[in-house]
Amino acid sequence: MNMHALGIVAVAALVTAALRFLPFAVFRGDRETPPYIAYLGKVLPFAIMGMLVVFCLKGVSLTAAPYGLPELIACVFTAGLHVWKRNTLLSIAGGTAVYMVLVQMVF
Repeated sequence: MNMHALGIVAVAALVTAALRFLPFAVFRGDRETPPYIAYLGKVLPFAIMGMLVVFCLKGVSLTAAPYGLPELIACVFTAGLHVWKRNTLLSIAGGTAVYMVLVQMVF
């Protein structure tokens, strides 16, 4: 392995480790968490999921076959599975599997 590539990997590892440890250094257990950080902790997961849904559906064409049917079926399946089981990873994996089966074998 050449030194340039080794240096890039080392810098990436150091930056990643620093970003992981920084919140623990800034917000120690003996201090109160600022209200805006607590607020962000409540709203950001929903905002990120919303952005992921928009990103995944931005290229769907409603005017050409299959008219967004695989995406609609997979979204409804994912939402239904999540309401039923309340497990995010199961919902995402199940919805992805249903979408892939629909795209590869049905539509």
